[in-house]
Amino acid sequence: MPRAKRAGGSQKTYVALLRGINLGGHNKVSMPDLRALFGSLGAEDAATYLRSGNVIFKSADGPGKLTEAIEKRIRRDLGLSVTVLLRTRPQLAKILAGNPFANDGKQSTKLHVTFLATRPDRACVRELDPERGEPDEFRVVGREIYLHCPNGYGRSKLTNAYFEKELGVAATTRNWRTVTKLAELASA
Repeated sequence: MPRAKRAGGSQKTYVALLRGINLGGHNKVSMPDLRALFGSLGAEDAATYLRSGNVIFKSADGPGKLTEAIEKRIRRDLGLSVTVLLRTRPQLAKILAGNPFANDGKQSTKLHVTFLATRPDRACVRELDPERGEPDEFRVVGREIYLHCPNGYGRSKLTNAYFEKELGVAATTRNWRTVTKLAELASA
């Protein structure tokens, strides 16, 4: 990732969602180290939220270039192979506004979003089993999967591994509170 500021280039606010950081003692990364890593790549105002791999930052670079640079630097500097998914501030706002379960009277503590690295093939989406995790529900909208897990995400069969296998796309999930807070921090 070249310098964040370029002549004529405007900066965007991004949220990087790192898959599998600091979960169950695996892929341990300190948040100061993660912020420093982003700073060394030219990201400005890098801030982390929680210890699960959420980084808010500004850059003039595009998402493809950023994703590649971040994953490469994490591999080089931290010795970890981590999938990085990026969303911009406007994309997060759209995700918040588009949750089909949020306006359905569902408890926000039971809502989650699975972020996908790319838009999945429509045929693969059609093949997903809507009854797989009952009473859990899901809706695929673009590069996101909205989840309602009345018994908690920890008990759900609608996991990252399931969606990655069925859709052939890298995924990482955040609870609704985290998604809401990341959108708020990206807008600050």
